[in-house]
Amino acid sequence: MTFPVRIGVQIQPQHADYSAIRDAARRVEDLGVDVLFNWDHFFPLSGDPDGLHFECWSMLAAWAEQTERVEIGALVTCNSYRNPELLADMARTIDHISARGDAPGRLILGIGAGWFERDYAEYGYEFGTAGSRITDLAEALPRIRSRWAALNPAPTRDIPILIGGSGPRRTLRLVAEHADVWHSFGDADALRERSAILAGHAEAVGRPVGEIERSIDVRRRPSEVGQELLDAGATLFTVESSGPDYDLDLAAEWVAWRDASTRG
Repeated sequence: MTFPVRIGVQIQPQHADYSAIRDAARRVEDLGVDVLFNWDHFFPLSGDPDGLHFECWSMLAAWAEQTERVEIGALVTCNSYRNPELLADMARTIDHISARGDAPGRLILGIGAGWFERDYAEYGYEFGTAGSRITDLAEALPRIRSRWAALNPAPTRDIPILIGGSGPRRTLRLVAEHADVWHSFGDADALRERSAILAGHAEAVGRPVGEIERSIDVRRRPSEVGQELLDAGATLFTVESSGPDYDLDLAAEWVAWRDASTRG
């Protein structure tokens, strides 16, 4: 399967009033970005740890109504924070809210095992261990799909599942079994190394690895890393932007690079 080159922007919901976040979401769509992400945390991850911050899924519902074209999702939802059946219903509902006319919904269900201990401690979730959180994610993913099949109305499309993380033994196995998109971090060499491991897992579960889109976090200019990441297999490139100002200059460079790559 051949995937188009796409650009994502993660609007980090920290250190900004919601009016600034709303404006950033508008600017992202106007820029021509393909996917608009937030994140699923309860406190800032950088800067003042007690700074302004807003909740993920309430925001996604607002974005589903506000935007017209861009796909939306969390990068990524923490599996620990919501019952899988509830999460499936939330995703299905936002899928419907984001649909326009004859076009289907635009939600991507980004999900991961969770890692930020403060979220767990202050909101009363059991932190467990890295292993137990991966086990919980493995149990949740089939439950989410089963709930989608049972809901009335059903989702408007097969909601894509994005799994974030590069753990070679268990996380990439879950990607091979369940994901439409795999999101990772690092350089081209790391992407190639982990992609080879993913290919092994896909072969083991009897799935063509080419069905899985590669997504990667990018913090440098496309003139510096774009082609080598593309050659390594990435097709979805996501830029981070934090409050209060939500600078989109780097995202604009990646959109221009995407358009030039498509023309080429």
